[in-house]
Amino acid sequence: LENTQTIVVESIKRIVVSWVRIKGEHPTLSDYLQSALRRDYSTLSKLFSETCGITIERFCIRQRIEYVKELLCYEQQNIKEIAYTLGYSSPAHLSSQFKQETGVSPKQFKNGHEAASRKFIDSL
Repeated sequence: LENTQTIVVESIKRIVVSWVRIKGEHPTLSDYLQSALRRDYSTLSKLFSETCGITIERFCIRQRIEYVKELLCYEQQNIKEIAYTLGYSSPAHLSSQFKQETGVSPKQFKNGHEAASRKFIDSL
Protein backbone atom coordinates (compact mmCIF):
# COMPACT_ATOMS: atom_id res chain seq x y z
CA LEU A 1 0.00 0.00 0.00
CA GLU A 2 2.78 2.43 0.92
CA ASN A 3 4.55 1.72 -2.37
CA THR A 4 1.34 2.45 -4.31
CA GLN A 5 0.93 5.74 -2.45
CA THR A 6 4.53 6.70 -3.17
CA ILE A 7 4.01 5.99 -6.86
CA VAL A 8 0.86 8.14 -6.92
CA VAL A 9 2.61 11.03 -5.12
CA GLU A 10 5.56 10.88 -7.51
CA SER A 11 3.12 10.82 -10.42
CA ILE A 12 1.39 13.91 -9.04
CA LYS A 13 4.74 15.71 -8.84
CA ARG A 14 5.63 14.75 -12.40
CA ILE A 15 2.23 15.82 -13.70
CA VAL A 16 2.39 19.16 -11.87
CA VAL A 17 5.80 19.85 -13.44
CA SER A 18 4.39 19.08 -16.89
CA TRP A 19 1.28 21.23 -16.19
CA VAL A 20 3.45 24.20 -15.19
CA ARG A 21 5.27 24.00 -18.52
CA ILE A 22 2.15 23.94 -20.71
CA LYS A 23 2.23 26.87 -23.09
CA GLY A 24 -0.90 28.90 -23.74
CA GLU A 25 -4.32 27.90 -22.46
CA HIS A 26 -4.06 25.91 -19.23
CA PRO A 27 -6.69 23.42 -18.09
CA THR A 28 -7.25 23.67 -14.35
CA LEU A 29 -4.68 21.74 -12.35
CA SER A 30 -7.36 19.68 -10.63
CA ASP A 31 -8.89 18.65 -13.97
CA TYR A 32 -5.46 17.90 -15.40
CA LEU A 33 -4.55 15.65 -12.45
CA GLN A 34 -7.92 13.89 -12.39
CA SER A 35 -7.70 13.19 -16.11
CA ALA A 36 -4.11 11.93 -15.96
CA LEU A 37 -4.50 9.76 -12.87
CA ARG A 38 -8.19 8.85 -13.18
CA ARG A 39 -8.81 9.58 -9.52
CA ASP A 40 -10.83 12.16 -7.66
CA TYR A 41 -8.87 15.35 -6.98
CA SER A 42 -9.83 15.46 -3.29
CA THR A 43 -8.36 11.96 -2.81
CA LEU A 44 -5.17 12.96 -4.62
CA SER A 45 -4.92 16.19 -2.64
CA LYS A 46 -5.35 14.46 0.71
CA LEU A 47 -2.75 11.79 -0.12
CA PHE A 48 -0.27 14.38 -1.35
CA SER A 49 -0.68 16.61 1.71
CA GLU A 50 -0.35 13.71 4.14
CA THR A 51 2.74 12.36 2.36
CA CYS A 52 4.58 15.59 1.52
CA GLY A 53 3.45 17.94 4.28
CA ILE A 54 2.36 20.61 1.75
CA THR A 55 -0.63 20.98 -0.51
CA ILE A 56 -0.58 20.28 -4.22
CA GLU A 57 -1.29 23.98 -4.74
CA ARG A 58 1.78 25.04 -2.72
CA PHE A 59 3.92 22.52 -4.60
CA CYS A 60 2.55 23.91 -7.87
CA ILE A 61 3.37 27.50 -6.85
CA ARG A 62 6.92 26.47 -6.01
CA GLN A 63 7.28 24.74 -9.36
CA ARG A 64 5.90 27.76 -11.21
CA ILE A 65 8.31 30.11 -9.44
CA GLU A 66 11.26 27.85 -10.21
CA TYR A 67 10.21 27.85 -13.85
CA VAL A 68 9.95 31.65 -13.78
CA LYS A 69 13.50 31.77 -12.40
CA GLU A 70 14.65 29.55 -15.24
CA LEU A 71 12.96 31.75 -17.83
CA LEU A 72 14.40 34.91 -16.26
CA CYS A 73 17.88 33.39 -16.44
CA TYR A 74 17.46 32.73 -20.17
CA GLU A 75 16.60 36.43 -20.62
CA GLN A 76 14.52 35.72 -23.71
CA GLN A 77 11.21 36.93 -22.24
CA ASN A 78 10.27 39.83 -20.02
CA ILE A 79 8.09 39.40 -16.93
CA LYS A 80 4.93 40.33 -18.84
CA GLU A 81 5.56 37.67 -21.48
CA ILE A 82 6.42 35.09 -18.82
CA ALA A 83 3.26 35.89 -16.85
CA TYR A 84 1.01 35.32 -19.84
CA THR A 85 2.95 32.27 -21.03
CA LEU A 86 2.44 30.61 -17.63
CA GLY A 87 -1.22 31.54 -17.34
CA TYR A 88 -0.97 34.20 -14.63
CA SER A 89 -3.81 36.72 -14.64
CA SER A 90 -1.31 39.60 -14.79
CA PRO A 91 2.39 40.42 -14.45
CA ALA A 92 1.57 42.02 -11.08
CA HIS A 93 0.13 38.71 -9.82
CA LEU A 94 3.26 36.87 -10.93
CA SER A 95 5.54 39.48 -9.34
CA SER A 96 3.62 39.37 -6.08
CA GLN A 97 3.72 35.57 -5.91
CA PHE A 98 7.40 35.56 -6.88
CA LYS A 99 8.31 38.00 -4.12
CA GLN A 100 6.19 36.15 -1.56
CA GLU A 101 7.93 32.88 -2.41
CA THR A 102 11.52 34.11 -2.85
CA GLY A 103 11.73 37.33 -0.84
CA VAL A 104 12.90 39.31 -3.86
CA SER A 105 11.17 40.78 -6.89
CA PRO A 106 11.72 39.24 -10.34
CA LYS A 107 13.84 42.27 -11.25
CA GLN A 108 16.02 41.86 -8.14
CA PHE A 109 16.37 38.18 -8.92
CA LYS A 110 17.38 38.93 -12.48
CA ASN A 111 19.94 41.47 -11.25
CA GLY A 112 21.97 39.06 -9.21
CA HIS A 113 20.13 36.63 -6.99
CA GLU A 114 19.66 33.87 -9.55
CA ALA A 115 22.71 31.75 -8.69
CA ALA A 116 22.00 31.69 -4.98
CA SER A 117 18.29 31.01 -5.12
CA ARG A 118 17.77 28.42 -7.89
CA LYS A 119 16.61 25.05 -6.59
CA PHE A 120 16.71 21.66 -8.21
CA ILE A 121 13.29 20.20 -8.97
CA ASP A 122 13.86 17.13 -6.80
CA SER A 123 14.58 19.29 -3.74
CA LEU A 124 11.19 21.06 -3.82
